Amino acid sequence: MAEDGRQRAGDGGSTPIPGSTTTVYTDGACVGNPGPGGWAWAVPGGRFQSGFERQSTNQRMEITAVLEAARSLDGPLDVVSDSTYVVHCFRDGWWKSWLANGWRNSQKKPVANRELWEPLVELYVARKPDIAFRWVKGHGGDPVNDLVDRLAVEAAQTQAAREGTGFPADLGAADDPAPVGRGRDPRLPSGRLVVVGGHRPPDIGGYGDNPVADRITKRLAEILTAKREVHPDLKVLTGLGLGAEQLGAEAAWRSGVPYVAVVAYPGQESVWPSVSQVSFRRLLDGASGSIVLQAKIPETRQKAGAALARRDAWLASNADEAVVVWDGHDASVGRFVQSLEDRLPDDLWILDPHDGT
Repeated sequence: MAEDGRQRAGDGGSTPIPGSTTTVYTDGACVGNPGPGGWAWAVPGGRFQSGFERQSTNQRMEITAVLEAARSLDGPLDVVSDSTYVVHCFRDGWWKSWLANGWRNSQKKPVANRELWEPLVELYVARKPDIAFRWVKGHGGDPVNDLVDRLAVEAAQTQAAREGTGFPADLGAADDPAPVGRGRDPRLPSGRLVVVGGHRPPDIGGYGDNPVADRITKRLAEILTAKREVHPDLKVLTGLGLGAEQLGAEAAWRSGVPYVAVVAYPGQESVWPSVSQVSFRRLLDGASGSIVLQAKIPETRQKAGAALARRDAWLASNADEAVVVWDGHDASVGRFVQSLEDRLPDDLWILDPHDGT
């Protein structure tokens, strides 16, 4: 499921509320995905509750945990979650686009888990500004995040609910963390990797500087800045191809996010206009690292196209998130989006190049 990245970064109630606010931690877990699920919420030093669903997904359980907490606790709430899926929805205002578009995302597809999102959004709107969202790193040593993790895992495994106060002494182990970077190409750096790609000229206004490209770069910078707030170790992966890939590198530079150039083969820029070659070399020099996937220069245009396709597949298999500039129509970009959807269903943002025109 591709989330809508078109809302302005930073919009949507992410700042904790001062005063008599109840802090509540939430988490969800699943034995298999899909599989038996569990959810939990806990107030530090206070109440906790957990529940289960016989067939669920991790994302469903994350949303359910917040929904159950908000239904159970009155007054201002500071919701702390390790789910970027949940935090981004309210911090970046995804829900506004969902409502405006009749619960369809930026690709005109039905929003996944609407039956859970809809009551949560209704509750959030009814209680604004008394509900705020804050991200915490999962398995990062926070004792209350650990508590809700273990409660959710227990509920998923036992298919039994519980509630009480404090920290129960008979909890099992926490969920097995799947650290970012597991199975990643060893040439890549550590951290949260977001791939940026999409349309090439002339679909983004032309080959040189133009208002469409400037607007896209600004929006990409806003998105990357917001993502870096959640993931301070964020890095951008870019093929440095003409168009959205180079704009992604420019946006990374503007937002202070390191970027890694992933080149399909040596000299891929040699067929471009001279001014484009200069831009490529400038961006390559500014990268924090570079990887060349194929040492041999392709002998034909068809082999060059195949090398670029392999690069796209490599990017999809090594990224943790993706932002794609796509109008929803171009088939070649659509195939890249589909490959990302298959692997990153909840961490894909689509940026329409025509938004704001």
